[in-house]
Amino acid sequence: MMEIIPAIDLIGGQCVRLTEGDFAQQTTYDSNPLDVAKRFEANGIKRLHLVDLDGARAKKPVNLAVLESIAAHTKLTIDFGGGLQSDEAVKQAFDAGASQITAGSIAVREPEKVKAWLLKYGSEKIIIGADFKGTNIAISAWTEESKYPLQEFISGYVQTGAKLFICTDVSKDGKLQGPSTNTYRHLKLTLPDAGIIASGGVTTIDDLEQLQEIGVKGAIIGKAIYEGTIQLKDLQRFVC
Repeated sequence: MMEIIPAIDLIGGQCVRLTEGDFAQQTTYDSNPLDVAKRFEANGIKRLHLVDLDGARAKKPVNLAVLESIAAHTKLTIDFGGGLQSDEAVKQAFDAGASQITAGSIAVREPEKVKAWLLKYGSEKIIIGADFKGTNIAISAWTEESKYPLQEFISGYVQTGAKLFICTDVSKDGKLQGPSTNTYRHLKLTLPDAGIIASGGVTTIDDLEQLQEIGVKGAIIGKAIYEGTIQLKDLQRFVC
């Protein structure tokens, strides 16, 4: 069964969404992320993708207090990302209540460090963030496009023991124009051992049905929930 994973992106402790990762294209949806998380849980949601956008810019966690609050007041399984550049930052995230962390830019820049995290915490605890533009990996809060091909990047980490990959199409994110279904289908066919979590562009229930048919491990949903193109009650058949 495909996991449904709503996203909460944090700036200044508030629930926001960006378009294509552009901080100049920001919409604030709720000043209390805990209330949002509780709404998700009340509708049967079990997972949460929590992104510290302030932390991504600062290169260190900034919104750990929000993580701590949601972890303490819900039973959601939280994966936390944004600014996790050091061993200490990863420890802080787990200590604050994260069940998993997402290694993004650091997985491109310092693969040896991330491999050490995989060994220390296990492949179920460390998710590799494979954000992409076109066919290449994007880094630095999506402001830079690397020369690292997406497929080669994921394949390399599979060989070192990673199992979970959040694959976000930056060009689709926040646009409500549908996900990169063909990319995910190709990744599933060519890298069957990679647990692909689709992210970016999910807009309708039909999008989710297509992703489930492909066999991705999970789908992250952000703006579609906040803008109402997907209703929380309609997700319940995916999370039973």
